[in-house]
Amino acid sequence: MSQHVTSGGTVPPLSLEFDDNRLLPALYGDFDRHLARIEQVLGLTVASRGNSVIITGDPAIADIARAALQSLYARLADGLDVALAEVDAAIRLARSAGEEGAASVTAPGDDKLVIRTPKRHVSARSAGQQSYIRTLFDSELAFGLGPAGTGKTYLAVAMAVSMLTSGRVDRIILSRPAVEAGERLGFLPGDMRDKIDPYLRPLYDALYDMMPAEQVDRRLETGEIEVAPLAFMRGRTLSNAYVILDEAQNATPVQMKMFLTRLGENARMVVTGDLSQIDLPRGVTSGLRHAVSTLDGVVGVATTQMRAEDVVRHELVARIVNAYEAAEARGDDDD
Repeated sequence: MSQHVTSGGTVPPLSLEFDDNRLLPALYGDFDRHLARIEQVLGLTVASRGNSVIITGDPAIADIARAALQSLYARLADGLDVALAEVDAAIRLARSAGEEGAASVTAPGDDKLVIRTPKRHVSARSAGQQSYIRTLFDSELAFGLGPAGTGKTYLAVAMAVSMLTSGRVDRIILSRPAVEAGERLGFLPGDMRDKIDPYLRPLYDALYDMMPAEQVDRRLETGEIEVAPLAFMRGRTLSNAYVILDEAQNATPVQMKMFLTRLGENARMVVTGDLSQIDLPRGVTSGLRHAVSTLDGVVGVATTQMRAEDVVRHELVARIVNAYEAAEARGDDDD
């Protein structure tokens, strides 16, 4: 793949040339819709001419488009798929690199970090997710913090499934504190699993997204995948397991200490939560906040803080998060 800048006009267009013509249909998208998406998001003109792409517009923004296209081309060369979600992710990552400096955003090899599961290959869609995935690969105990929509739980479950199906752990254990989000659900009918399923549904959703349904159901029956409320962790030693505590902002410091000290041989733990959505009674300290502060600097423990710009749901979610953060900073009354 080569690149050159042509002359002519006050703002010379940027020209990219791609070597492998077989990858171009997937790079451009049906009816060039991937290029149209780059145009729409960045406010540029992007045109395909055979194996070349001509980018016209502000040079700094054109450089973001160039980096995004190069990243997508490299992804295709590695045998991975490209859809509109990947185009959006490539633009987001390229924009972050342009704003903060490529060296500070993407460490060597970070763009190659891919979590492989039976149903899909999962890669970062933001700079914060890049850092988080690197932490999941490298750390025995990882804290993933951030607002809704940043992929904290989804990526943790993806890594758990990857390690289980590759034989690196024998089981997955998924847990959550059984605390209602500002509601009182009252008596729940059914057996224990029926009672706790409403709290653990997001974890199930992620599992079914990573593995065929029959595999998930079979592994749940055999105990290779276990879901349980946090209170059920007391007294256990969790060895040869990938253990995830989700919504950990709703654990108390005593519960958090109990959970973290369950870690056994050949085990990994991931603790996720959003410190802006604590549902504990007023005056009760969040165990997640306490643990992140207490364990700061401990070898083997890593914390990733994701922010509104790492939200990968609908773009309106990021704006909602920013609005709430601004209101909190102003000290607006939340009653």
